[in-house]
Formats: sequence, C-alpha cells, structure tokens
Amino acid sequence: MGKTSKILNGLLNGAIALALTFMAILVFGNVVLRYLFNSGITWSEEMSRFLFVWLTFLGAIGALQDNEHLGVDMVVKKLSPLMKKVVFVITHVILLYVLWLVMDGSWKMTLINMDSTAPATGLPLSYVYGIGIVSSVCMAIIIVAKLYRVLFGNRAVEEIDRTGESAEELPAAGRGVMQEGGR
Repeated sequence: MGKTSKILNGLLNGAIALALTFMAILVFGNVVLRYLFNSGITWSEEMSRFLFVWLTFLGAIGALQDNEHLGVDMVVKKLSPLMKKVVFVITHVILLYVLWLVMDGSWKMTLINMDSTAPATGLPLSYVYGIGIVSSVCMAIIIVAKLYRVLFGNRAVEEIDRTGESAEELPAAGRGVMQEGGR
C-alpha cells in the first residue's frame, strides 16, 4: 500500500509540475510575442485558464493527502482520545457527503458540456468540468483510507490527521522574540 501511495503521489506531483510549467511557458511566451513581435498565441490564455483550474483541483488532492488544508483544532486537541476519534469520523463522513455533492454536480456539468467547445482551443468544456469528478473521487479514496486506518488500524487520530503547531504551542523563547520585535 505504501509503495502504491508513493507512486500515485509522484504522479500527482508530476502532473501538477507539468501543468504549472506548461502554463508558465504559455503565459510568458505570449507576453514576449505580444510585446516584441506584436502577435500572440490565440489559444494560450484559454489553455492557461484550463490548466489553472486543473492545477487548483490537483493541488487540493495533494493538500488533502499531506494534511495541509486549513483547519481549526483548538477544541479537538482538548478532547479525550475516544472523542477525538468520534469527531474525526463525523467530520470525515460529512466530507464524503460534500465530495459526493461535488462529484454529482461535476458529473452533471460534464454531461451538459460534452458538445460545447471552447472558442479558442476547440477543446470540449467537459474537460474543464471533468476535474471535479477526478478530484472528488481521489479525495474520497483518501478520506476512506484515513477512516479505515483510524477505525480498524488501531492508530491514533493524531497519527493520521496531524496538524501544525498553533501559536499557543510555540516555545516561550520564540514568543519572547516575537513580542520584543513587535514593540
């Protein structure tokens, strides 16, 4: 399972890097062409927009996998281990429902836009809306795997859903330096 996860994570990061690189090349190339040669690539702006949408959704998958989405855990940290597990399960079931709504809406939009094409590139607009399906399915798999590890893997919630340090937990020496600099 760990090897497959690393391979999929590498593919995800590669797709993100490829989309970002292609987007940067298109935008930079178009700027150079417009200012130096008074011409441009007609489809570069539209393709950059499509790549940005895909980049955002793929980045959300990576952020979920690495537990890098924003969260407020002030109350959860004060709960007992059993209550942490209960809150973890409830929030992840709610997340699965929200992902179902995203997938359902993306599926409907993809079907509606199968025959619609983008004006400059000629690509079907279903390619743009299809990323909602891809990202919601991938995120649901990640959430189900986390739920399985917490419920059946005898792992603590903190091991699965690690969060960064909050300002209250920073060492006193670090806060002192910050306070002195702020005076």
